Amino acid sequence: MRRRGSAVACCPPPPTCPETRPAMSEPSPKPYLTVRGAGSHEIEIKKSRFICHLARVADEDEAQAFIAAIRKQYWDARHNCTAFVVGEDQRRERSNDDGEPSGTAGVPMLEVLRRRGLTDTAAVVTRYFGGIKLGAGGLVRAYGSAVSEAVDVIGLLERRPVALFTVPADHTRAGRLENDLRAAGYEVRDLAYEAAGVRIEVGVPEAGVTDFHAWLAEATGGSSSAAPAGWSHRELPIE
Repeated sequence: MRRRGSAVACCPPPPTCPETRPAMSEPSPKPYLTVRGAGSHEIEIKKSRFICHLARVADEDEAQAFIAAIRKQYWDARHNCTAFVVGEDQRRERSNDDGEPSGTAGVPMLEVLRRRGLTDTAAVVTRYFGGIKLGAGGLVRAYGSAVSEAVDVIGLLERRPVALFTVPADHTRAGRLENDLRAAGYEVRDLAYEAAGVRIEVGVPEAGVTDFHAWLAEATGGSSSAAPAGWSHRELPIE
């Protein structure tokens, strides 16, 4: 088996925005793993080239758009086999063998995504046939290895839940409060300047919400309180 190169840019999916939920009364989202970004990795087995393309996707529509873009780019390949998983609980998944014997391509690709605990991830393995048949077992190993190695090369990140809060402040105190928030390690995500004052959007790790309320009360002498503003995620690379 020969391996070529490392992660390179390939046709990117449409931009994916962090998910935000409208009400704190909803259950918090769960942390989950996904790939760091779009890229590709190639291996060669018995003269056949297997090029795995990976991308982050927000939903099935983005997954299908990514797959369509790769198939268009590699239209001359013998096969463009696919698998994707989307949803925080890996709720939706699909695979396609694209002409390879049933169960020898898309399913082992999908199994790698499942086994690695990934979601919001799409994979396409492009095969250029080298003239030597690999047999069912060889195909399963080849497609699975192509995805597994691509995941290792491109890398993973964890998306952890972040509670969002809006903190009001008058114009004279907003700058000081913003600095205090940053100095205390809180994530200031947005500042909205209005006639009546400033609204500061703050991101707080789920486990630190109680401490944040206590900190805010002490820092402002009880003059400011935080209103729930939904949920988002913080992305942390997995080394």
